[in-house]
Amino acid sequence: MTVTVRYFAAVREQLGGSETIDWSVTPARTVGALREWLQSRSPSHAAALDGAKGLRMARNQTLCTADEPLSDGDEVAFFPPVTGG
Repeated sequence: MTVTVRYFAAVREQLGGSETIDWSVTPARTVGALREWLQSRSPSHAAALDGAKGLRMARNQTLCTADEPLSDGDEVAFFPPVTGG
């Protein structure tokens, strides 16, 4: 079971474009829990995904809140509130 995580704008500059997370290595079952788990992976993840930055989240290309449940094969995106084209 996997979840694809995509990063955009400034977050992408810090962490790269995307990564695939093996479901078996994270206890995350919501988008918010996944974000917290990602922050625990490295200082770069912690800084880029800091909740104080007002990052937006999307699950399968639909904006969502932190309590959105995750399923196998989901795509989760993190991006600043305003992104350029």
